[in-house]
Amino acid sequence: MIIVCPACMKKNNLPTDIPVAEAQCGQCDHDLWSAKPINLNDDNFMQFVPNTEIPVFVDFWAEWCGPCKSMAPHFEQLAQHYPQLQFAKVNTEAAPRLSAFFQIRSIPSLILFKQTTQLARAAGAMNTSQLQAWLAQHGIRN
Repeated sequence: MIIVCPACMKKNNLPTDIPVAEAQCGQCDHDLWSAKPINLNDDNFMQFVPNTEIPVFVDFWAEWCGPCKSMAPHFEQLAQHYPQLQFAKVNTEAAPRLSAFFQIRSIPSLILFKQTTQLARAAGAMNTSQLQAWLAQHGIRN
């Protein structure tokens, strides 16, 4: 299974018998899975998401957005409990090309990716239980 390191963006070929949550990058020794959402932007998104073989759950947000700020702790808390999924955040103000490409019209917007495929999409703030229910609705359980 190919996992991109969130620190150095190098591809790692991880044997299937090693859990992603326990693996380190062969290049920089950084953990391959982060219990906190990683930050993606116009420069690293296309290196990370399409090349990582576990699903990536992305929160498109902005610093000035009240609902984004209220949802952030719930999103961050949930990230710790889904080692089969990588949580990520994209600041729409700092990543205008991504925001345009994915047609982000309202924030927060959530997109669940499996490499180049958008598995699901939602707009609007959710709390922890709503995020869990939404993920479960799309086949992701902790």
